[in-house]
Amino acid sequence: MLKKYYKYLSFLLISLFCTSLAFAQQPAPTSTPLPSSPPATQQAMLIPSPPDINASAYILMDANSGKIIAQKNMDQRIAPASLTKMMTMYIVSQAIASNSIQLDSKVLISKKAWQTGGSKMFVRVGKSVPVKDLVQGIIVDSGNDACVAMSEYIAGSEDAFVNMMNAEAQRLGMNNSHFADCTGLPTKDHYSTAHDLAVLAQAIIKNYPQDYEWYKQKWFSYNGIRQPNRNRLLWRYPYADGLKTGHTDEAGYCLVSSALKDGMRLISVVVGAPTDEARANDSITLLSYGFRFFETHPIYQATSVITKARVWLGSEKTVPAGVTNDLYVTIPHGQFKNIQVNISLLPDLKAPVTKGQNIGTLTVTLNNQTVTSQPLVALKEDAKGGIFHRAVDHINHFFHSWFKSKPAKQTGSVSAQSMDTNSQMPAENNTLATPTNVAQPVQQPAQQTMQNPEQQPIQQSVQQTMQNPAQKPANGTSANP
Repeated sequence: MLKKYYKYLSFLLISLFCTSLAFAQQPAPTSTPLPSSPPATQQAMLIPSPPDINASAYILMDANSGKIIAQKNMDQRIAPASLTKMMTMYIVSQAIASNSIQLDSKVLISKKAWQTGGSKMFVRVGKSVPVKDLVQGIIVDSGNDACVAMSEYIAGSEDAFVNMMNAEAQRLGMNNSHFADCTGLPTKDHYSTAHDLAVLAQAIIKNYPQDYEWYKQKWFSYNGIRQPNRNRLLWRYPYADGLKTGHTDEAGYCLVSSALKDGMRLISVVVGAPTDEARANDSITLLSYGFRFFETHPIYQATSVITKARVWLGSEKTVPAGVTNDLYVTIPHGQFKNIQVNISLLPDLKAPVTKGQNIGTLTVTLNNQTVTSQPLVALKEDAKGGIFHRAVDHINHFFHSWFKSKPAKQTGSVSAQSMDTNSQMPAENNTLATPTNVAQPVQQPAQQTMQNPEQQPIQQSVQQTMQNPAQKPANGTSANP
């Protein structure tokens, strides 16, 4: 009986040795070589330098990829003026989404809200106003009174609400921003940057698309007063559909705008422009530059299986890998055919593997230049295997390491063309996603066709429609649109 057992064990070890030897002698996986670069004259269209505009600082960013197309002084601290109201509305949107407040909830207007200076919605003290009206008063009218009323309703006081604004700014990565009020009225230690405001606009569009619809509304009437949205791009630029204006003596004329054209969404931030007209013209110039010379493509959807990674000592031999967010690339027009996606996985991944654990890197290149690099994460966990399974894997891993003193990373690459056909396995246990896993463009709010183009300056429209205008505030103290 004992001889039979030893005979069986010897046979098993010899089989494992032969299997490991064959596995170890397989050629190391390698990346598919990039195609040879075409002549420089055919490589890409010439991209001119970003336009020279009047603003003291600006940024042009793709909303989906986060690619910064152009910028000037984007990290310079500036007074955000009424652009502050984007963060105020972001907190309001959070409260609506969490069902802590509803659009038909009634808000009692305090004396403090009623007395707040600067641009107004013209709410009356002691009256109850629906949240829906106050939201439009913040976005369309740029009402400071509406901001204070909502801050008190959500947090109990403006100070407590401001703490929520700053906490959210940090969570979003707005590391060069600090808010001291919810309106944008000039206050000590109240600042932001063009880049941070672009990040905020991106979060509004992505996280609360249903509320982003308010930002393209051109008019709002309340208390017998009809006011226009001060964002001139809603009248002048057919692709524009939001966001917010701002102005103080310190800040100059500011505008955060977004536009959607042929599935590509851009965000422009212009601050410190000399006039209302200049901020609109500068914004149109930047957006037109981005649409003219660049294009954005989806590559992979979040949590779709892009590849499979070999796992040692696990209950499964492989785990699926993907990216945590939809992956887009913004590149010069006509260059998508030269895009290459490269996969690099950890060479010695051992169980247990947790869901969300970083197990490799996905790099997108264009003509040998990195466009973006994202971590690949495990899309499911892989616990340790049973005793026998681990014993077999230990032997396999021993011989694998013995015959390969320097284990090669699991790698692979695929060109843009193969994303549109059948992606093939570039290396063992490293299968790139098929076209069904290629991301589709994120759905954006439908573009609104303008029926009534701008026929006169907005300031004249305000004077003609406001039957009870606010008194003119002191110079340099109001957060006006």
